[in-house]
Amino acid sequence: MHPTRRMKIVATLGPGSSDPATIAALFDAGVNVFRLNMSHGSHADTAARHAAIRALEAERGRPIAILADLQGPKLRCGTFANGREIIVAGERFRFDLDEAPGDATRVGLPHPEIFAALQPGSIILVNDGNLRLRVEERSERHADCTVLVGGAISDRKGVNLPDVVLPLAALTPKDREDLEFACTMGVDWVALSFVQRPEDMDEARALVAGRAAVLAKIEKPSAVAVFDEILARSDAIMVARGDLGVELPVEEVPPIQKRLIRACRRAAKPVIVATQMLESMVSSPVPTRAEVSDVATAIYEGADAVMLSAESAVGQYPVEAVGVMVSVALQVENDATYRPAIDATRVAVTGTIADGVVAAARTLSEATPSIRAICCFTHSGSTANLVARERPARPILALTPFEATARRLCLTWGVTSVRTVEPVERFKMAVISAVRAACKIGLATREDDIVVTAGIPFNVAGTTNILRVAPCDEARLRGAEPV
Repeated sequence: MHPTRRMKIVATLGPGSSDPATIAALFDAGVNVFRLNMSHGSHADTAARHAAIRALEAERGRPIAILADLQGPKLRCGTFANGREIIVAGERFRFDLDEAPGDATRVGLPHPEIFAALQPGSIILVNDGNLRLRVEERSERHADCTVLVGGAISDRKGVNLPDVVLPLAALTPKDREDLEFACTMGVDWVALSFVQRPEDMDEARALVAGRAAVLAKIEKPSAVAVFDEILARSDAIMVARGDLGVELPVEEVPPIQKRLIRACRRAAKPVIVATQMLESMVSSPVPTRAEVSDVATAIYEGADAVMLSAESAVGQYPVEAVGVMVSVALQVENDATYRPAIDATRVAVTGTIADGVVAAARTLSEATPSIRAICCFTHSGSTANLVARERPARPILALTPFEATARRLCLTWGVTSVRTVEPVERFKMAVISAVRAACKIGLATREDDIVVTAGIPFNVAGTTNILRVAPCDEARLRGAEPV
């Protein structure tokens, strides 16, 4: 179960990794969360992958999280009569609503809302930012631009507008259909793409209606500008550096990544670092040194998870890519500089009894050598996330009666989640259950102690208010004073 690894791994399934044998190999290699990319494949393909994951979960007897990633409002230009043209820096080029195939002077852009939002001076990026144009004049049906950076432009290339907040809903009709399908199927997380404003999250949460946790992908400058408000409305965050690096100067992305990770840690909400982490492993059995350093940086910063995209979806070495991430995580987390780096970026949060309890659990566990783990009982997962916010040196064991909570916590840093089968009505029985679970999965032995947190009255969400140090030897535990 990789109990010594704190960082979690998200792997995208695709044509190169959808058969049950490969999914099982990815899980055994260290994957905690499987991502279903709703931009590609049919609902039948997605349902087959979902079924394979759930079958594996039942076989292994361990929770596995599934994340459905919605496509979002991807903007694309139209087609060209020749399929491809070259536009030259300094020349003029027009985007318009004309459906006729384009040429070297113009192309269709079938999004009237874009022309309503553009202003003279607005920047238009095409083909992942390889082409750059500046708007000189605009109307409701066209935009005349100067080409700043030229090159090849071809059919249906992606269009980005870095300095414009578009009057577009974050959920397209396709996204709404995909979201309902994913929630009905039973995914654990739904990721919303191209979030621009806090209200985008409100819309998604209303449609999800509690059937899954909702994650915001931060990939637009407008989302960075109002990040705190988006974070408050989200259950987790993905730092999606691909489009973010297109719409912003690339040198701005690393400090934004660092700021967003710290904000998520302070809010006790999981954060994923994504895009091109081991990109060369799509076709190579080994990563570049720079890619390894990129993964390591996210771990040193305290990110909850790192993600594989094309590396596991279409790459030739998906299992090897997971193995590299696991090896890097274990090496970093056992490095002498890791704990000081994590502690230096820890923010002490106060204000509630739960804040005090989880802070005390961390302090106790690190000050007492015999304590080997922190065990918490949780209904919604919030207590486990609060404990993880402290980034303790000891593993975290989350016990919950709810299958959905156990699965969602697969994304949270340092947490091993276990679903409790038997109902626990009293704190003393909770302590015994925690001791048995910690010993069963190898987080502690009979000679060790654990810290147990829970809430009284029991089985009431949001009442974390009690902490106990418990011996893992049940004979000693039962001989202790009643609790």
